[in-house]
Amino acid sequence: MAGDRRRSVHLVEMGGLFGRRGHPSPAEPTSVGGDDDGYSRMVYCNGTASPESLDLDYPDNTISTTKYTVANFVPKSLFEQFRRVANFFFLIVACISFSPLAPYRAVSVLLPLVFVVGATMAKEAIEDWQRKKQDIEVNNRKVNVYDGAHSFYQTEWKKLRVGDIVRVEKDEFFPADLLLLSTSYHDGVCYVETMNLDGETNLKRKQSLEVTSTLHIDENLQNFKALVKCEDPNEKLYSFIGVLTNEGVQYPLSPKQILLRDSKLRNTHQVYGAVIFTGHDTKVMQNAMDPPSKRSNIERRMDKIIYVLFTSLVCICSISSIFFGIKTKQEINAGSYRWYLRPEKSSIFYDPNRTTLAAFFHFLTDLMLYGCLIPISLYISIEIVKVLQSMFIDRDQEMYCEESDKPARARTSNLNEELGQVHTILSDKTGTLTCNSMEFVKCSIAGISYGSKSCEAENNLSRVTEYDSSELHDKPVDLMRHNTQGFLERSPKGFNFKDNRLMHGQWIKEPNSDIIEKFFQVLAICHTAIPVVTKSDEIVYEAESPDEATFVTASRELGFEFYNRTQTSISLHQFDPKTGRKVDRTYELLNTLEFSSGRKRMSVIIRTEGDQLLLLCKGADSVIFERLAEHGNLFEHNTKRHISEYSESGLRTLAVAYRVLSAEEYITWHEEYLKAKNSINTDHDAIVDEVADRIERDLILLGATAVEDKLQKGVPECINKLAQAGINIWILTGDKLETAVNIGFSCQLLRRGMEQLIITLDQSDINALKKNGGRDAVEKTLHESVTKKIHEAQFRVSKMEGSGVPFALIIDGDSLAFAFSTNLEHPFLDLAVSCASVICCRTSPKQKALVTRLVKRKTRKITLAIGDGANDVGMLQEADIGVGISGVEGMQAVMSSDFAIAQFRFLERLLLVHGHWCYRRISAMICYFFYKNITFGFTLFWFEAHAYFSGQPAYNDWFISFYSVAFTSLPVIALGVFDKDVPARLCIKFPKLHQDGIHNIFFSWPRILGWMFNGVCCSLIIYYFTTGAIFHQAFRQDGRAAGSDILGVTMYTCVVWTVNCQLAIYLSYFTWIQHFVIWGSILVWYIFLVIYGFFPPMISSSAYQVFLEACASSPLYWMTTLFVVISALLPYFFFSTIRDTLFPKYHNLIQGLQLMPAIYFAR
Repeated sequence: MAGDRRRSVHLVEMGGLFGRRGHPSPAEPTSVGGDDDGYSRMVYCNGTASPESLDLDYPDNTISTTKYTVANFVPKSLFEQFRRVANFFFLIVACISFSPLAPYRAVSVLLPLVFVVGATMAKEAIEDWQRKKQDIEVNNRKVNVYDGAHSFYQTEWKKLRVGDIVRVEKDEFFPADLLLLSTSYHDGVCYVETMNLDGETNLKRKQSLEVTSTLHIDENLQNFKALVKCEDPNEKLYSFIGVLTNEGVQYPLSPKQILLRDSKLRNTHQVYGAVIFTGHDTKVMQNAMDPPSKRSNIERRMDKIIYVLFTSLVCICSISSIFFGIKTKQEINAGSYRWYLRPEKSSIFYDPNRTTLAAFFHFLTDLMLYGCLIPISLYISIEIVKVLQSMFIDRDQEMYCEESDKPARARTSNLNEELGQVHTILSDKTGTLTCNSMEFVKCSIAGISYGSKSCEAENNLSRVTEYDSSELHDKPVDLMRHNTQGFLERSPKGFNFKDNRLMHGQWIKEPNSDIIEKFFQVLAICHTAIPVVTKSDEIVYEAESPDEATFVTASRELGFEFYNRTQTSISLHQFDPKTGRKVDRTYELLNTLEFSSGRKRMSVIIRTEGDQLLLLCKGADSVIFERLAEHGNLFEHNTKRHISEYSESGLRTLAVAYRVLSAEEYITWHEEYLKAKNSINTDHDAIVDEVADRIERDLILLGATAVEDKLQKGVPECINKLAQAGINIWILTGDKLETAVNIGFSCQLLRRGMEQLIITLDQSDINALKKNGGRDAVEKTLHESVTKKIHEAQFRVSKMEGSGVPFALIIDGDSLAFAFSTNLEHPFLDLAVSCASVICCRTSPKQKALVTRLVKRKTRKITLAIGDGANDVGMLQEADIGVGISGVEGMQAVMSSDFAIAQFRFLERLLLVHGHWCYRRISAMICYFFYKNITFGFTLFWFEAHAYFSGQPAYNDWFISFYSVAFTSLPVIALGVFDKDVPARLCIKFPKLHQDGIHNIFFSWPRILGWMFNGVCCSLIIYYFTTGAIFHQAFRQDGRAAGSDILGVTMYTCVVWTVNCQLAIYLSYFTWIQHFVIWGSILVWYIFLVIYGFFPPMISSSAYQVFLEACASSPLYWMTTLFVVISALLPYFFFSTIRDTLFPKYHNLIQGLQLMPAIYFAR
């Protein structure tokens, strides 16, 4: 079995490490901050029935991820719906419609509102029911729980309690957060898959404490009692602080002993664990919160337009009420009132003696009458359109990656249109621009550079003709001693090293062979990789990062094969220079000081077979060099030079060092380290790091490694297109400045003719200042230095303004920290925004997020962040749009993103094609929505003015209700889903089309107001042309004139034809779907008119048989419709023709290219 073939592994972080089988230190109350805030949890393992455990009253293991309950669904869902201004307005109108003030029946107002709100509530209910069914299934899963006597019994997950002992079998999920007690492996090892937590598919190794690793037999558990003091429930997946007290002895706990809920047991037959956190206290549930809510700028502007329409509605209602009041006031004079009014018997709504009150009531009537100005179906229509747009993004074959079998994914549909408005891209480098597939290509050992094969970065630099070679630094000497012995063997993954001085055991002939041996011993031992034996009996390495796997593979290829890891040891097949053959050597692992972004290094402490204590360390050169002993820096000068050369070639570097420890020094340090590990307080990590730092001193430098992370396919071409589109591109990376700059040239972010503005702080100067001055003096000096450089750069930019020379700003993390200060923030951002490209190197994850926030706030333009790792999550969530790359660093970035793609090159199509289409479609859709509602609503206003502002509606009440729901809804949805002003090939060929979105051409206030004005003009033409055509003459065949019923039908017909034909004129791209919905909507109007006309007069009222008896047989009806519709469309037609012909925009010119021969596109 695969699990049996996996090597048993273990890294020990606890007591019993100096001796072969030592003992942990006794419990010391002073070392435990159990009463500190955030560290008060007490767990009685295997003692859930004890009084102490019952008093704790922890929650059960039931979870609920639903938004609603049966009791609160209706009120809570209604509250959510009526938080929208438009829905709340129509609710008020619906309530008023039950009063005598209503100009039409209440049901005709209520039905559209019920339909829209009901549809949205039904959608919410279905989604929540799916979550509820998922919760029921999870809560009722079975797990084996120890009964406290001699056996296990099965129970549901939801019945688990804190302190229970459970047994989890292979391929089962963990039911709660568990403390790992023992496993089916004798050394307490198990393997866990955490895909549900962080998206990572590689297995994580967990290790029980040695004191509990023998609890394999059920009977042994009966006598096991322990107390766990640990942190309170929190959302930190990768940290855990606590101690286990057993028989008066304390054992520090770490994340390696914690099995998180929803992770799965793999390659291990079974494990035993104690429940630490249950239900909503578990870490996965603590992380179950909604991501930051992001709304597009178009949505925000749409809200403002709604307010504009509300203001317009109030204005026309006020105008109508004022004129109504004046007319009503005139009725008080005898002889001046109209013959059909009886002022002496008027109701309060028409009382000339109380005109102010009558005018107020009339205002309320008009609010209902003109309510159609507010588009009730706008929100739900936009939701439908955006979901369909997202489906097109998901199914785009051009953004499907065959290598990884991953398509593009729109994880949210709220931001589709903002893809077409992106102004600045902030990108990670490793795994985003590069493959994050490391290859060991060069190294520096004892001041000598090894590795003759040129890397891709060097080859790219030699091919970039736009780059002035005089700007390059000196390249490292290229030995180019290729294998001349005819070897054609394929190099293993991660190993691309060629140098006959080290290959095939030739390193023993080098003058510093002892240092070479130590160098590769460090690489083979100082790591957390796991050896896995494949079916073909080959050893492959499963590591937490690609770098570690690369180093271990390189060590194996050069004679130091790591093949086994046990609880306290690591074993190598190692080439012995004395015997000239490979021998097996085992090193005892005493401590592992793990890598972190703050420490920037990793160390292990081992005991050799000769009983020598060694500390082996690898890490960032800036960290290693400052920790070298006076006698350990013999090769420092040459190593620094080689590191600089490797970085200039775009390679990632690490320094390698070691130290010999005395037994007395280690014993003293180890006691302090155990005490730090046993501490439970907010400063736990800082205390542990401080103790670790004390022993990672006086190191002896061995050399440095250089690994290559190749650019992804198509990255230079993609960046070039995005730059042509006018998008500013920033690279935020933790790499050295030289590495980042050379990757910038390789991917064409930096180009020939660019003026480089470099703002850095030299590390040697910083160290000298720290030695000679206090902290405040150092910070003041460095702040002044950064300030001076920023001002000098601003002067250079202003001096060359108007010359057309692009600038590239390059700044390191130390300088960036000062640039974020209050008095430098604005000058720095002004400088950065004026540059075409920006590279921020040596940046921390927090700085990435901070830079993103500042750019978004300063430019007030759309920012897009793209990354692939957990360190990019803050940046993705801070940006307007977050794009995650599903790379080899797991799925953390994807899970926090708005859009997911497999490779950086797909960003080109996502922005320039889908972004352009979605932006134009949504903009046109919203503008058209307001146009059609204004066209319809203002015909009501003109009619009421004609009727002395009496509140009489021009149309049948059901005509008004179905206008937005049935006769004009589908065409506008088709516009938002299918319209294309230019095809995809032209979007890619002419990336400057993206500028339309950056400058918001299609949704600017002039464009919006222009569509509104067009609606007003159409309403005027429709009303006055219709009334002028059918009034004062015979309409029916029997000679009778047209009444208000015929006028309403004719005018409504003209409105339906006009708004649908207006859309047909606007469309740039027709499919059968557009034809079907546009002409079908008009046909539906006629079908409705016929069917509705057959209803009894009590229901159909003014529409009873009006079409069949009066309109259909009248030539005047059809001629009026044709004449009015053409007249209403002509103003827009002439305006758009003149505008596009005499004053064309860039997209108009590109549209014209579609008429040119296809041979043009083959050029």
